[in-house]
Amino acid sequence: MQKKIAVILSGCGVYDGAEIHESVITLLRLDQRGAQVQCFAPDIDQKHVINHLTGEETPGSRNVLVESARIARGQVKGLREARVDEFDGLIVPGGFGAAKNLSDFAEKGADCSVQPEVLAFIEAFAEQGKPVGLMCIAPAFAAKIYGEGVVCTIGNDVETLAALVEMGATHEECDVHDIVEDTRRKLVTTPAYMSTQSISEAAAGIYKLVDRVLELTHADW
Repeated sequence: MQKKIAVILSGCGVYDGAEIHESVITLLRLDQRGAQVQCFAPDIDQKHVINHLTGEETPGSRNVLVESARIARGQVKGLREARVDEFDGLIVPGGFGAAKNLSDFAEKGADCSVQPEVLAFIEAFAEQGKPVGLMCIAPAFAAKIYGEGVVCTIGNDVETLAALVEMGATHEECDVHDIVEDTRRKLVTTPAYMSTQSISEAAAGIYKLVDRVLELTHADW
């Protein structure tokens, strides 16, 4: 039976939104595996706008949902429309948007909070025992959703690791080509661009993450 997977995007562009390569690789692999996909994004303003050529902040504002439509080719819905009962699994690509728009981890570190709609949606998956995949920086808020002791990976940046552990998560070292699974919580994570600048290396781990999330949709709670 065709599985239906929700994907949460956080804008468009690594420095202020969803990481485009990670998002496209995720959508590609889901399509290759025959999954039905629906993208979602919160209908909120981005924290700020970054010039991706210079890396500098620029004036103006952009909407996370509108920007996410660039990646989804317009096929994206506001997160308020999302209903967990309609989906078998959930995947969240990385990019600084996960740490700036889906949460405020980039600003507050271990004292961060998760955007309310994002938090409620992912918590619903956790409560129903449905698999979730978080990649790159997105596992930064895993402990805010799953609680103390959640097992995940987030690369090897020292400050990021320290904040993750301070929030109560258990970090496992992981090669960029691989995944870490918290079997009790059905949470799958991979470091992706937190551990590489190579699109092919990032794709190796992302493909495994997508495949495992789909496999876990068949597992009993």
